[in-house]
Amino acid sequence: MLNDALGEPGSMIATVVLLVAALTSIYKVAIRRLGRKKRDDLPLPPMLRDTGLGFAGGAVLISLCVGLAALFGVYRIQGGDNFTDWPTIVFLFGVYAGFFEELLMRGIVLRWLEEMTGTWIALAISSLLFGFGHAWNDNATVVSSTAIAIEAGILLGAAYILTRSLWLAIGLHAGWNVVQALWDVPVSGNPTVGPVAATLEGPDLLAGGGFGLEATVFALIVATSAGVWMLVLAARRRRIVRPMWSRRGADITPS
Repeated sequence: MLNDALGEPGSMIATVVLLVAALTSIYKVAIRRLGRKKRDDLPLPPMLRDTGLGFAGGAVLISLCVGLAALFGVYRIQGGDNFTDWPTIVFLFGVYAGFFEELLMRGIVLRWLEEMTGTWIALAISSLLFGFGHAWNDNATVVSSTAIAIEAGILLGAAYILTRSLWLAIGLHAGWNVVQALWDVPVSGNPTVGPVAATLEGPDLLAGGGFGLEATVFALIVATSAGVWMLVLAARRRRIVRPMWSRRGADITPS
């Protein structure tokens, strides 16, 4: 696990902070020039607003999934815990995963593909790459990878397409991961120790096997619905890019 590679909590925090700073600098200097038109997907003015809104949205969405799992009797809180895993939860699953994975998958892969294939094909390909990029996680299956491709690929891709900035997607990703761990639910198959001790037991479609709620129908319905809603908004605001073969010289960057 990446947690083991980063070492002790103090070392992990310092490493993650330095990585984020370095990646931001690299992006600002080089990656924003990717493609035919320069575009800064990490603009500073909306950073706090969009990241905060995204974090709150991710927290609400995953809490909804937890609530549904509890309603169906597969999620049960057993008591409190000592929350020893907070550096991993906040800095690894929150800051690192939210920032690095969004910069890579939405800021580079989706953006680059979109210039050539248009929004819909780029969203489909980047979602599949994102989902099956989790195939090597603990307890991963074809079902869990497919579920992440659909629910998270659409949700996070839609956040980028709607805002044409990475901050909302980063916040959503971080909020989903952090609050999921706080509920003592495995984050993409990775177990954590949050402030509560809980069990997730039942049929795989409802409990996710050992992978967690991201491999359940609850996450598929909740996250995908939110993603589709944002895609509808993006289409209404004319944020959808056509494939290069149908543009005929039109600007590739939606207004």
